[in-house]
Amino acid sequence: MAGINIPGVTDQYNTNETIEKLMEIERIPLTREQKTLETYKNQQEAWRSVNRKITALRDSVKSLYSFENPFNNKLSTSSEEYAITADATRKATYESFKVDVIQPATADRFLTSELDADTKVPAGTYTYKIGEKSVTMRWKGGGLQDFSNSLNRRGGDNLKTRVIGASKGKKTLSIESQKTGAENKLIFEDDAKTFAESSGMIIRVKPKTVEFGGTRGEFRPAPSAPVEQHGLPPVSANKLSVSEGKIIVPPRNGFTLEIPAIAKENQNSHIQFTVFRTTVQDITEELNKTVERPVFPETGNASFKDITVFNAAVDADLPPEPAVKPAPIEPVETKDVLFALFNDGSEKAIPLSDTEGEEIKIDLNLKDYKNLSGIVLRNRNTGISYTVSSMTSLNPNENLGFVPQHAISQADDAIIKYEGITLKRPSNTIDDVVPEVTLNITDKTEKTATISIKPDTESAKEALITFVGNYNQALSEINILFQNKPEIVEELDYLSEDEKKEYREKLGMFASDSSLSNLKNSMISTASAHYGFSDHAEVTMLSQLGIATNATNYSGYTPSKLRGYLEIDEKKLDSELEKHLEDVKNIFGYDSDGDLIIDKGIAVQLDKQLTAYVQSGGIFAMKTNSLNTKIKASEQKISRLELQMNDKEADLKNKYGRMQGALNSLENQQNSLKNFSNRGNNN
Repeated sequence: MAGINIPGVTDQYNTNETIEKLMEIERIPLTREQKTLETYKNQQEAWRSVNRKITALRDSVKSLYSFENPFNNKLSTSSEEYAITADATRKATYESFKVDVIQPATADRFLTSELDADTKVPAGTYTYKIGEKSVTMRWKGGGLQDFSNSLNRRGGDNLKTRVIGASKGKKTLSIESQKTGAENKLIFEDDAKTFAESSGMIIRVKPKTVEFGGTRGEFRPAPSAPVEQHGLPPVSANKLSVSEGKIIVPPRNGFTLEIPAIAKENQNSHIQFTVFRTTVQDITEELNKTVERPVFPETGNASFKDITVFNAAVDADLPPEPAVKPAPIEPVETKDVLFALFNDGSEKAIPLSDTEGEEIKIDLNLKDYKNLSGIVLRNRNTGISYTVSSMTSLNPNENLGFVPQHAISQADDAIIKYEGITLKRPSNTIDDVVPEVTLNITDKTEKTATISIKPDTESAKEALITFVGNYNQALSEINILFQNKPEIVEELDYLSEDEKKEYREKLGMFASDSSLSNLKNSMISTASAHYGFSDHAEVTMLSQLGIATNATNYSGYTPSKLRGYLEIDEKKLDSELEKHLEDVKNIFGYDSDGDLIIDKGIAVQLDKQLTAYVQSGGIFAMKTNSLNTKIKASEQKISRLELQMNDKEADLKNKYGRMQGALNSLENQQNSLKNFSNRGNNN
C-alpha cells in the first residue's frame, strides 16, 4: 500500500507504519471473508471432482447392462488368417464353419507398353467406365506424370494411376480400377480408348461368336398349350419354315430351339437375336366358313384270344338334314409368345413390344437365366406372324473390341466354397453368406480354413477391470472427503506426490455431510449382494467372479480392505468368464418380470443409486448450486469491504497527512525562532 509522501520531508513520525498497522486491524473482516470464499471454492471444486469420479463409475456401470454390453461381443478366428478373416456382430451365433477360397475378387489393372520418358499424352476427352461409374477428364495435353496426377484427382474411389520407371529412359503408365468383380470391368471410351490402343495398353480383337438356329432340323415343336377354343387348331410346327437365317412362324405355329452347350460354357455370354412382328390375314375367317354334319361314333368290337368280331356299322335311316354351322371361333391376339425354357421344364416369359414393322432386339444375359436350356416361341395368335433371326452367343468381354495387352490383373469375382457349396461374389468383403458375419478375403487358401465364432471374453474382462478401477477411485474420493485420516491418502500408491498433497488438503472436508457416507454404504451393499436371477445359476455374486474386498483371501489385517475397495483375482475371473459368461452377464443386469426390460442386477442398482447424485438437479448439483449462491454473496461482501478499506485508508492518510504537516510547520517555526535567537546572541 502506498504511504504518505511529502516532497522534501521524511516520514520522521512513522505515519505510514502507523496507518498500515491500523489498516491491518480494519482488514480482519475482509481477510476472514476472503478465506471463507476460498473455502467455498475449494468445497465446490471438491464436489465437482467427486461428481466426475461418480459419473465415470456410472458410465462404466451402464456399459455392463446396456444393449451394447461387452458380454454379447463375439470374437472370430480363422485358421488361415493370411487368406480369410471374419468380423462377427453381436448377434452372430457361436459356431464353426469351413471355407475354401478358390480365388479372391480382382480388379482390372493394365499397363502400357514401355514409353519414352518424355512421351506426351494428347489433348482430348478421356472417359473411363467401371461398372455403372464413369470418370471423365478433359485433358489439355502434357506429360505422363501430369496426366497421371490429374486423372488421380478425378478418379476418386474409382480409378487410380501411377507412372512406373520401366528401364533407362522408359516409363509405363498403370491404370487400375478400384472396384473388384467381373461386372466392374475397366472400359475405355472417347480419347481414352485411342490413347490406350496407341500406347499398347489394349489391342483390338475380333469377337468370338456361336451361331445356331439357322437350319430347319434344329427346331422341335413348342411344348403344347391348353385348348383355348373348340375348333381352333393347336399350336404346331407344321408350317414353320427356315430360309437364309430367318425363321418364319405363321399363326398357330411355334418352335423349341435348344441352346448348344458351347454357347453356354461362359456364364458371361449373351444370347442375341431379333424378332419381327407382321399382321397377316386372320385364320379364323376361313375356319368360321366350315360346316359340320352329324358324326356317328364307331360301333366298336370284341376280342377273344386271336379272334376279333366287329360290330356292324350304324345304318340309321335318318332323313336328310341340313348342315349345322358351329359356334364362331374368336380371333386370338397376345404378346406372350416368347419364353426361356429351363432344364426343369419351366418357362419364363421374355417380354415383346407390339410395335408393328420394327425389329425387336433380344439380349439374354445367361447370368439372369441360369440353367437355361432353350428358347420357345409359341405363336398362339390367329392373325400375327413372326420372323425370328438366327441366334448368336457371344462373350461381351470380347465383344468390347479389345483386350488388355499388359494386364497385371483382370476384373473377376471372388470364388469360395462355404461348407462345400461354391459361391461367387464381386467383392472380397462378403456379408451375405453367414448371418451377422462378414468374411474378408485377401488370398486363396492352401488348405480349408476353419472360421470360429466365440465369445469375446477379453473385452468382457477389460470392461470389468474398468468398472473396478472406477469403483475404487470413486470410493477413495468419498473416503478422503468425509474422513480426516492421513493414512487414507498414503494407501493410494498410484497417486503422485502432487496429487497426494492435493488430497491431504481435502481430508475430512465434508466430514459432517452424511450424503457421501450414505452413498458409500449403498455402493458397498450393492456390490456385495446376491442376485438370484435363475434357480440354475452358478454365479450370483461378484465374489464368485473373483471380485471382492478380499479377493486374494489374505488373512492378515489390512486397514485398506475395511474401506470397501474391490480387488480382482485374475485367474478366477478368467476361469468364470470362460465357463459361465451368461451368468456373469446376468448378475450385472437381467429381466426379473419378463417385460423385456433389464430391471435387476449389480449394474442396474448402482446406476439407479449413482444417477440420483450426478443427474441434472441431483444431490451433487444441489451442493454446487448452494455453494454458487454462497460464493456470489461472499464476493459481493468482499467488494463492499474492499471499498470500505479503501475509504478508511484514504481517510487515515488524509488525517495523518494534515497532522504531519502541522507538526512540520511547528518544527519549522521553532527552528526559525531558534535561528533568530542565535543571531541575536551572536550580535
